[in-house]
Amino acid sequence: MGRFVRITVAIILCCIAIPSQERPAGRPIDLIWSARYVVTEDAQRRVIENGAVAVLGDRIVDVGSRAEIDAKYFATNRMDQPNAILAPGLINTHTHAAMSLFRGVADDLKLQDWLEKYIFPAEARNVDREFVRWGTRLGLLEMALSGTTTFADMYYFEETVAEETKKAGMRGVLGETVIGFPAPDYKTPEAALAGAETFIKAYADDALIVPAVAPHAIYTTSDETLQAARTLADRYGKPLIIHLAETKTEFDESMQKRKKSPTKALADLGVLQGWTLVAHAVWLDAADFGLLRAAGTGISHCPSSNMKLASGVAPVLKMLQAGIPVGLGTDGVAGSNNDVDLLEETDLAAKLQKVTSGDPTALPADQAFAMATILGAQALRMSDQIGSLEAGKRADIISIRLDAPNAAPLYNVYSQLVYSLKASDVGDVMVNGRLIVRNRHMLTVDDKAVLAKAEEYRAKVSKSLARD
Repeated sequence: MGRFVRITVAIILCCIAIPSQERPAGRPIDLIWSARYVVTEDAQRRVIENGAVAVLGDRIVDVGSRAEIDAKYFATNRMDQPNAILAPGLINTHTHAAMSLFRGVADDLKLQDWLEKYIFPAEARNVDREFVRWGTRLGLLEMALSGTTTFADMYYFEETVAEETKKAGMRGVLGETVIGFPAPDYKTPEAALAGAETFIKAYADDALIVPAVAPHAIYTTSDETLQAARTLADRYGKPLIIHLAETKTEFDESMQKRKKSPTKALADLGVLQGWTLVAHAVWLDAADFGLLRAAGTGISHCPSSNMKLASGVAPVLKMLQAGIPVGLGTDGVAGSNNDVDLLEETDLAAKLQKVTSGDPTALPADQAFAMATILGAQALRMSDQIGSLEAGKRADIISIRLDAPNAAPLYNVYSQLVYSLKASDVGDVMVNGRLIVRNRHMLTVDDKAVLAKAEEYRAKVSKSLARD
C-alpha cells in the first residue's frame, strides 16, 4: 500500500472513530429525570424503584427503570434525584385563584352568611382586573410550590386569569363566571355569556389553557341562563363548570320549589349533557348517581371546604363505585379553605371517608392519590393528556423530596405521599416540558413582588370592609 493511501485510510478511520467515542448511544432527547421512585399512575399503577422519565419537547417519550432509560436514550440535560419521588403533576379540579387576596377575610361562618355578608360585598368593593391579576399570581405561586400543575378555576375577568396562568407556564381549565346579578366584570348574565364566548374564541386551541363557561350555581343563575351556558359550551366543544348540591339548604330549596334534587333539575334542563365539571356534589339522592354517570359528569370533591363550612360529607365512595370520575379541589381560600395545598386534600379525603363510613379501609392512600392525579384528569376529560407519567402524555412532572424527617423511614410510597409528605416537600415542578419550579423557587413568577402587592391589597380590603 502506498504512503498516500495509508495516510488517507488513517484519516478516514480517525473520522469514523472519533464520533463513535464522543457520541453516546441511544436516541437523543432533551431530559432524563431520575429518582428513587417514579409513581406513574398508569393503568397498572406502576411504582418504579430507581426509575426515570425521558422528556422530549413538551412530551414524555418513555418511563422505566433508570438503567432501561439510560440504555435507550441520551439527553442534553439530566436531573438525578436519588432522594426524591417523581410523580404526575397534581390536578386541582376546583379553585377561585384570584380570591387568594381574600385569604382569611371571613372565617367560621355558614356558607350563605359568608357569601352574602362578606364575600359578595368585598368583591363588589375591591375586585377589578388588577385585583384578579395579582390574586391569580399569588394563587399560582402557592399552587406551583405545592405541586399543582393543572387547576380548574371559575371567577371574574377570567381572560386575565388565563393571561397570568400562561405567563407562569401552568395549565388551566378556566371558566368565565356567569351569575344572575351584577358582577365585577359583567353586569348582566347576557353580557357575561358574550364575554365568555369571546374568551373561548381567544383560547380555542391553546396548549395550556382550556377556556370554559361557568354558570355559578342553580340558585344564583336562571334556568334560561343555565341552558344558554350549556349551548355556548357545546357550540365550541368546551367544558361547563358549575357548583352543585354543596349544601343541604340548596338541596332542600330545590326539593321544595322544583320537587326534584339540584342534580335532577340540572339534568332535566340539559345542563349536564355535555363536557361538565361540577364542584362539591355533597347532597345527592339515590337517583342522582345514575344521572351523573350517564352524563359522564366529572366531580370535584373539596374536603377542606366542605368540612370548614359544615356543608356535609360528599359520598365519594358511592360515586367511585358508580363509575363517576372524582378529582380533588381546594375551593377558594377566602374562608371556605385557606390554602391550595392539594397534598393536604388527599390526606383529608382519605380520612374523611374512613371516619364517616366507620371503615378504616375506605379510600386507601393509593386511591386518594389517584384522585389528585389520574382521576382528576378523568374528571376534566383530559386523561389522554395529563394525570399520569406515560409515553405520549404532556410532561407535567413533580419531584417530592424524601430527605426530611417526615419522609423517613419509607415503607410504602403511597402512604408517604398521602399521610406524611407536605407541600413544603415539593422540590421541582415541570409543566408541558418546561421547568417552572427549581429547588422550591418559582422561576416564572416574581414572588417578592407578589407578596408585597398582597400586603397592599390587605390594607385596601380591610379598609373597604371597615365601612360596615
